[in-house]
Amino acid sequence: MTDDQTIIQLYWERNEEALVETAEKYGSFCRSIAENILHNSEDAKECVNDTYLKTWNSIPSNRPRIFPAFLGRIVRNLSFNRYKYSHTEKRGGGQIAVVLDELSECIPDKDASVAFDGNELAEVMNDFVASLSERNRNVFVMRYWYTESVGKIASELHMSENNVSVILARLKTKLRAHLAERGLKP
Repeated sequence: MTDDQTIIQLYWERNEEALVETAEKYGSFCRSIAENILHNSEDAKECVNDTYLKTWNSIPSNRPRIFPAFLGRIVRNLSFNRYKYSHTEKRGGGQIAVVLDELSECIPDKDASVAFDGNELAEVMNDFVASLSERNRNVFVMRYWYTESVGKIASELHMSENNVSVILARLKTKLRAHLAERGLKP
């Protein structure tokens, strides 16, 4: 399999082989993110294809340091946008609404977040995630990045669902405190 720097160089050179290599190496990774968010294989497939196009259009002006994170962010954002579009009149159902509701008590209000740009907020969140133990980091990322269900997290990490729920409750409390320390109060 081709290494990431070679794939990025192919994009930089505008070589269409970059798309083939990306699909081969990261297709299932992107598809799993999109399907976890959308719960619809056709929509997920479209988001993955849109990810390749957006990557093609982005890389000549960007040179991502961590290629899978770059792809993951693109497919995740596209999937969330697709989800919002297809659920504008519907509420409930699926993990997205549940996950967003869970985090709503931690999300800073608009007045507080205006003082922070997206990069600063991302840095604060990265600091928080980096401060967690490996187990707690895995639980947090699986729930709030990959939007996995509590049941799936419990199964994958060999824990009880109750244990996962308790960890998530404690992590939300720690996140609120972490954001408040940096001037971002919900």
